[in-house]
Amino acid sequence: MPLELTAADEYIQLNVLDRDDWQDADQQQKTSFLKVSETTLKRKFRKYDVPNTAIYHFAALLALIYNDTNKLQQHGVASFSITGVASFTFKENNVKTPGGIAPSEFITADVYELVGEANGVDLTTRRRVGRTVI
Repeated sequence: MPLELTAADEYIQLNVLDRDDWQDADQQQKTSFLKVSETTLKRKFRKYDVPNTAIYHFAALLALIYNDTNKLQQHGVASFSITGVASFTFKENNVKTPGGIAPSEFITADVYELVGEANGVDLTTRRRVGRTVI
């Protein structure tokens, strides 16, 4: 089924808690978030059918991750203020920021559940394989 902005708006309005950045985005931005979401999820879940609901859910998350304020932090801005309106100071932390990180690193458990449910499998027990040097 092709992706539609109207369907994405309706799904996100009813099923995503943090949807403000999605709602604030213009149609071109929303289309970009949907395309990146679809491409990322279809690459990540090559063996499975990716439902539109998972794509919509992840697109809303991408809108949050790549909002204007977060982009400033990603580019190293420590703080800024708009006289008489607001002041922002970013806390130093070790949280991953999107600069140079693949969008697939931000896929949430909700998205794994949506893909798993659509395919009749449990994808929530993902394992991470790492190396250990002794």
